[in-house]
Amino acid sequence: MTRQLAQPPSTRSARSKRPPGGTAAVPKRRWTARTRRDFFVFLAMALPNLVLIGVFTYRPLFSNMYYSTLDWTLGSPTATVVGLANYVTFFSSNDAPKVLGTTAVFTLVTVGGSMLLGLLIALALNAKVRGTTFARSAVFAPYVLSGVGVGLVWLFIFDPGYGVLAWLLRGLGQQSPQWINDPQLSLVMVIIVYVWKNLGYCAVVYLAGLQSLPQDVMEAAALDGANGFRRFLSISLPLLSPTTFFLLITTMLSSLQAFDLIRIMTPLGTGTSTLIYEAYLQAFGAYNRAGYSAAISVVLFAILLVITVLQLRFVERKVHYS
Repeated sequence: MTRQLAQPPSTRSARSKRPPGGTAAVPKRRWTARTRRDFFVFLAMALPNLVLIGVFTYRPLFSNMYYSTLDWTLGSPTATVVGLANYVTFFSSNDAPKVLGTTAVFTLVTVGGSMLLGLLIALALNAKVRGTTFARSAVFAPYVLSGVGVGLVWLFIFDPGYGVLAWLLRGLGQQSPQWINDPQLSLVMVIIVYVWKNLGYCAVVYLAGLQSLPQDVMEAAALDGANGFRRFLSISLPLLSPTTFFLLITTMLSSLQAFDLIRIMTPLGTGTSTLIYEAYLQAFGAYNRAGYSAAISVVLFAILLVITVLQLRFVERKVHYS
């Protein structure tokens, strides 16, 4: 005689609540006093930040997009809607290739130079010798200094008439290059100063990445006979890929928006007219073309957005997260 086992009450009740289709019903989430309180606490914490972001970030962004469709002189109470005419004017002008080329050269050289020199300095600062604490502070110090102050000091060094570099070259019987008046040399001058100012940031971030590497892996590679250079190429550099990816995004966005050094060292933008500085000159220089300046700013925003998306979409695939 076969005896049927009794089912637990919870199982019977659960089966009895199933709809005819056989799928268990999803219990509705009740709005209790605790969840209501948590929601209002979250709202109280997040709402001020959301309001500030909306007012000071997204509202100016969309307003600038609207201004880019206007033929508007800065300070004028009236403006004419011209649609995409400002964009057509920019891309069809003779200045567009020069501005875009200057922006590309400045960004690529400053990002590559800052990251490469920062990595080399981080390797030196990672050594266990005396004075590394002072050296780390000295390397990082220029990054926190005001860009205006740094530009004024280096302008005094590069000035071809009374600068320190000109004085040293005259002592050697040489003539100082026209750093400020020559468009090509002025771009080189600004790049040198920008890399000097920002390499400390890259060095400190790389140093943190180096100190977080697993030492047991490095010791095992040393026991297998790998020298220091081989360990750096095969182990340290791949494990530093998250740090490199982070620095690539942050330094590229920073270089594309570099303004203070260019404004102080080359006020007229001679050879250093990047997208952001060209937008400044068009709006606040002798042109007073606010709508045209807004169109250039939108172009810069689109470039920043595309670069960020491409980095997150393709470059991150090469990142090795341990």
